[in-house]
Amino acid sequence: MTASRTSTAPRRAPALLDRQRSLLELLDALGGRVKKLDFQKLLFLYCQEPGSRGAYEFVPYHFGAFSFTSYADRRKLIEHGFLTADDEQWQLTQEGRDAVAGTQDMMMASFADRHRRLRGNALVADTYRKFPYYGIRSEIADRILRGDNDALARIAAARPTPPNAGRLCTIGYEGLTVERYLNAIIRAGVTLLCDVRRNPISRKYGFAKSTLANACQGVGVRYEHLPELGIASEQRRSLVTQADYNALFDEYERRYLPTQLAAVKQLASWISDGQRVALTCYERLPQQCHRHCVGEAVEKVLGAGMVATHLCA
Repeated sequence: MTASRTSTAPRRAPALLDRQRSLLELLDALGGRVKKLDFQKLLFLYCQEPGSRGAYEFVPYHFGAFSFTSYADRRKLIEHGFLTADDEQWQLTQEGRDAVAGTQDMMMASFADRHRRLRGNALVADTYRKFPYYGIRSEIADRILRGDNDALARIAAARPTPPNAGRLCTIGYEGLTVERYLNAIIRAGVTLLCDVRRNPISRKYGFAKSTLANACQGVGVRYEHLPELGIASEQRRSLVTQADYNALFDEYERRYLPTQLAAVKQLASWISDGQRVALTCYERLPQQCHRHCVGEAVEKVLGAGMVATHLCA
């Protein structure tokens, strides 16, 4: 009998995205271990530096600037062995250090040196003072900035104006990160995001139903899903020209949408109650998405003066 042999070939390290590499390099420049809140704020400040290689975007969240994508990358980097699975901090493993050895640039080293002693409340306060928009959802700004009335006033001024009447807009997430998408609806004063996809699944991070709903909740936007207003994916597969889209939408408006009057009236009632409603689906251009048909149906229910705005980001 021949003895079985176990392969001793080294495990091949997975390829890193550029943003993931820059994240690991920044963590290495900062000493390889940083508390979670501190690292999120340092990553944010680094990404705001002119000429930085930071590719993350951020939203105003419970403790200030937050990147959902950085945390999605964190989970992957832990799986690949580059970071430790530590709930309290971001920490490089030896494999993580080896992956970025000798690749740190001078700008990142300078940033790390300038911020080496800035941690905790002082670091959070620094982000609020420099970038007040990202403090608009903070649960700790009043405590962190106690006595700094100018900084608190700038945060208050950055908040969207509360709605005094219902409004309707639409937005597609094609080509957007979840952070850029959320910032667009926040800045538009949207209070309720209504997903009109038949099947709210997506290979693009952040836009599957549960992930998007949780992200909306975190930035103070209510999420609702009306799948009955969606179009089946098989009906969209052969669309090439605008004429193809127009033919599909004509059929949708004539035959299907009139059977979903209850859902259209639900949308109209949210708006009548004072909500700023955004209809959402995938396509960037509204004329290539059925959400513009839904918007027009709502306009008819609500009557003159209600015109949907199509958001761009």
